[in-house]
Amino acid sequence: MEELTFCPLCKYDHFEVFLPVEDHFLSHEQFKIDQCQHCGFLFTNPRPAENHLSDYYISENYISHSGIKKGLINKIYLFARSYRLVWKFNLIARLKTGRSILDIGCGTGELLNYFKLHQWETAGIEPNDRARAFALSSYGLDVKDKFAIAQFNTASFDVVTLWHVLEHVKDLDTRLQQINRILKDDGYLIIAVPNVNSFDAKSYGAFWAAYDVPRHLYHFTRKTMNWLLNQNGFTVHTVLPMCLDTYYICILSEKYKTGESSFLKGLLHGAQSNVHAWFGDREYSSLIYIVKKNNK
Repeated sequence: MEELTFCPLCKYDHFEVFLPVEDHFLSHEQFKIDQCQHCGFLFTNPRPAENHLSDYYISENYISHSGIKKGLINKIYLFARSYRLVWKFNLIARLKTGRSILDIGCGTGELLNYFKLHQWETAGIEPNDRARAFALSSYGLDVKDKFAIAQFNTASFDVVTLWHVLEHVKDLDTRLQQINRILKDDGYLIIAVPNVNSFDAKSYGAFWAAYDVPRHLYHFTRKTMNWLLNQNGFTVHTVLPMCLDTYYICILSEKYKTGESSFLKGLLHGAQSNVHAWFGDREYSSLIYIVKKNNK
């Protein structure tokens, strides 16, 4: 295990335990989430060493890498993903930017393929060998490993996306500076991450599925996301909800909490969380940050 001795966001060296959390998905090991006493950033600490972190992704049930259709929860995820392909495409197309896109953490490539079918220039980054091979063999996509990001030319892309990926990235500053370099000056960076200030996060506590330790190394709020982006040359342009994510997260959280799948309870809790955010604090379970570069 790797023990962090300073905050990954502000580099302060004093933290306190925010929440002990079990890896409900795979190993059932116990982890803890620390909170920086200066900036409030939440991060999994300690975390698996670099050469062992991939072990926590090896499962047929890790749906973004396998696309497996067995089980009700996986079928719900795949149904929602099909709907969101169209939604994500329309969201990005409305930004009135150019037609080149890099999807970092593209998984098996369904989103990139949708853009490719609509005559966009597409490229992907995916660390998982199996998912990368699937994207190539099934869709003929240009998908490379995580080290290839350094090989792209400066100002190569109109849009760079990270859909539930940034929370997995070990070195946040390095990755965002790489993106800043390859993104065009008038381009958009789109980041989707879970929101620890959401109603369902507070309700489920240690059973909230979107903590997903130790795969999720970081756990964001609006404040810490803005801080991170600002110090790497970006400004948040718009924040949007991912309402469908709430239902999936709540259904999975119910399973972690009770030990049994409870589709109806998860749906009801998801609806309650979305209504709470809609009429209240706008703190949805997952948020999309649409981001611009700070051009001089």
